[in-house]
Amino acid sequence: MRPSRPEEAADPAPLSRRAAMAGTAAALAGGTVPAARAEPSPGQADSDVWMGRYWAVKQAGDKRVWLAMYRRRLGAPAPGEAPRPVLFLVHGSSNSALTSFDLSVPGHGEYSMMAVFARLGYDVWTLDHENYGESSRTDSNSDIASGVEDLKAGADVVARETGQASFHMLGESSGALRAGAFAMARPDRVARLVLEAFTYTGQGSPTLADRAKQLDYYRTHNRRLRDRAMIESIFTRDRPGTTDPAVPEALADAELVYGDTVPTGTYLDMTANLPVVDPKRVTCPVMLVKGEYDGISSLDDLYAFFKQLPNGNRQLVIIAGAAHAITLAKTRAAFWHAVNAFLTMPAPAEA
Repeated sequence: MRPSRPEEAADPAPLSRRAAMAGTAAALAGGTVPAARAEPSPGQADSDVWMGRYWAVKQAGDKRVWLAMYRRRLGAPAPGEAPRPVLFLVHGSSNSALTSFDLSVPGHGEYSMMAVFARLGYDVWTLDHENYGESSRTDSNSDIASGVEDLKAGADVVARETGQASFHMLGESSGALRAGAFAMARPDRVARLVLEAFTYTGQGSPTLADRAKQLDYYRTHNRRLRDRAMIESIFTRDRPGTTDPAVPEALADAELVYGDTVPTGTYLDMTANLPVVDPKRVTCPVMLVKGEYDGISSLDDLYAFFKQLPNGNRQLVIIAGAAHAITLAKTRAAFWHAVNAFLTMPAPAEA
């Protein structure tokens, strides 16, 4: 079930215009944003996990950009309840939020990281970046800097709805670049940071070296092809067999309703503008996670980043049997376990 979009003054996503939510016009007139619409979680396996849909608004010049947000937790929010640890998930270059973190693959096991961490007691959030999923379609190439502004708008919604000013953040691939750059810009918002399939300078990455052959295209075009074949290649280019073949099929079925193109901005940044995250400016505890066979995230590159992190509470983890798409790999449970252990680790004793 796709969420309704509040009516926009400009730049609606052409695939998702629906009737306005009740009260939207009045809410906008009052200077606020419509908050949540609760929906039942899809499928019996997720019947214990509540889902809410929200909207964040980013002002980009004279344009208002609507960002679709999604929240999962055990039970609907209730007044006066004890706060839960918040985990904010940040998607990458080729897929939107729900196909990245809340994918359903019937008959093939659990693939929703949102549901898994909701059951662990977290209040889990994610958003569709500008030009992805249900969020506004604009003429932007949605680069890393744009993604940081998306996260600022989304973080304000999370803080308002949960009452917590600081929370955990996890980004995958270019989402890790967005999350890392956000942690530099708003260190007050990030308690702990997980950078999955992250790249620092791009050195030692065969995938980025191959991608750089298209650099002129990325510089002159704001969108690139992302069809079924491209989605399938994400799971086969590094090491075939690290992901169940049912996964790319389910992901493509869910993602291609948004069209067969996505923005070029993160590809441009990853091939021409690295580094975009300065490790010395990321002051919170950090966990770096690499799939054993990842062709983008190089171990030497990660270690160069790791050594410069100023907070001694840091980890570098290799997930065996995984490639670039760790969250959807056959060994994803090892990743979930490692992330939860890091997020729940007691603070180091004072010297």
